[in-house]
Amino acid sequence: MATASQSSDTATAARSSSGPVLFTAPAAIPGSLAELLQLDAATLGRLYAGARVPELAAIHGDLRGRMLAWPGLGATGNGLLRTLASSDSFPWRGKSFTALGDGHGEGRNRVVSDRFKVFRFETSVGPSRAGAFDAVQLDYDLPENPFFIRAIKDEIRELSPDLYLGQAWLRAGGKETLVLYFALQAA
Repeated sequence: MATASQSSDTATAARSSSGPVLFTAPAAIPGSLAELLQLDAATLGRLYAGARVPELAAIHGDLRGRMLAWPGLGATGNGLLRTLASSDSFPWRGKSFTALGDGHGEGRNRVVSDRFKVFRFETSVGPSRAGAFDAVQLDYDLPENPFFIRAIKDEIRELSPDLYLGQAWLRAGGKETLVLYFALQAA
């Protein structure tokens, strides 16, 4: 686990209807998928805001993945999600990344086994949907993907070398909604 000096010492501001709300960074940054799996959506949101934008070239190969929390699902539902996601039989295995040059790359999701790769995405760095900072964008809006996958907008930020926290956003009815936190870690 990282020490407090490795996490952000500054507060992150967000806006509410009554003005700015300050979130302080957690004392320590989790160092593994298993540690992240124990956190609630609010804590994951604070970690995400305090994370860094990784270099695209640093994100490569097969990264193990875990679904972490579904905002708005509640404690019982998220407990069930954690139980399912931590099982070796959970179908989503992670994501595979390939850098294609300066500023862009591509990847695919691995499901059922590490050899079955589906739902191609393209990567670039761009503004996050979660705040006034950048993130690595995973764009599924590609002709070969089914319509329901094309509506997903993933983004990731780096918690520590080879450990990434992600958000999955769903575009529907002209608006984007945060639907899931996930994490990726190099093997």
